[in-house]
Amino acid sequence: MKVVLITGASSGIGFETAKLLAQKGYKVYGAARRVEAMKVLEKFGVTPIKLDVTNNDSIHNTIDTLIEKEHRIDVLINNAGYGSFGAIEDVEEEEAKRQFEVNLFAVAKLIKLVLPYMRQQRYGKIINISSMSGKIPAYLGGWYSATKYALEGFSGSLRLEVSDFGIDVVLIEPGSVKTDWAIISADNLERSARGGAYEVTATKIAQGLRKRYEKDMMSDPAVIAKYIVKSIESKKSKAHYLVGFAAKPLVFLHAVLPTKIFDVLLKKFS
Repeated sequence: MKVVLITGASSGIGFETAKLLAQKGYKVYGAARRVEAMKVLEKFGVTPIKLDVTNNDSIHNTIDTLIEKEHRIDVLINNAGYGSFGAIEDVEEEEAKRQFEVNLFAVAKLIKLVLPYMRQQRYGKIINISSMSGKIPAYLGGWYSATKYALEGFSGSLRLEVSDFGIDVVLIEPGSVKTDWAIISADNLERSARGGAYEVTATKIAQGLRKRYEKDMMSDPAVIAKYIVKSIESKKSKAHYLVGFAAKPLVFLHAVLPTKIFDVLLKKFS
């Protein structure tokens, strides 16, 4: 039975992935700050662990606990993520740094702790949940997009470094996903721009986010979970899984259109 650790398991993609993996017979440890939100996962066989990815002691304790119980770790899914939308000018420096701490440095810390065990067993899969915003710029989401672009480069380098040890690194790059994060992002975007130079644009984008959420113009988290499981179970996983609503067409257009034309389209339809 393969042992899996997934962060950000209290809701959304993480919750659905933990549930699906447990149903398929994996030994799953779901990690998040809100342990009470993972209680329902216990009936599927998931073991909840309290984890704050911004706290070094919490990160070390999580890995120590898992290794003490299982003596191995086969799959690490770095799903915990954080995005605070707003114009680059409007977002405070500390808020920008926090996004990098959660979306990149916490990922790196967890990976560095599990790699010795994966090397020893000559097997492991590291699944990093990125975003289509790591492939194309996010309008009024520059800091979030920057963290995901960084995660893409980090994961590519890591894949090269660990492949000789039987360890695979996979990037999941979802498009728009229907989670509470969409509404929270819309609220934060409006709040950050209130009374400033970007208020009109921010209001328009926030309204668009809410409209897409209400009209189901976003993928169900369970859809993304299926691709994560597919990447784990595949003997020859792809390096990138671009999945979910609008991801493939937008990334394709970004690749083939002149940059300034794509910019116009992105601004028009955001």
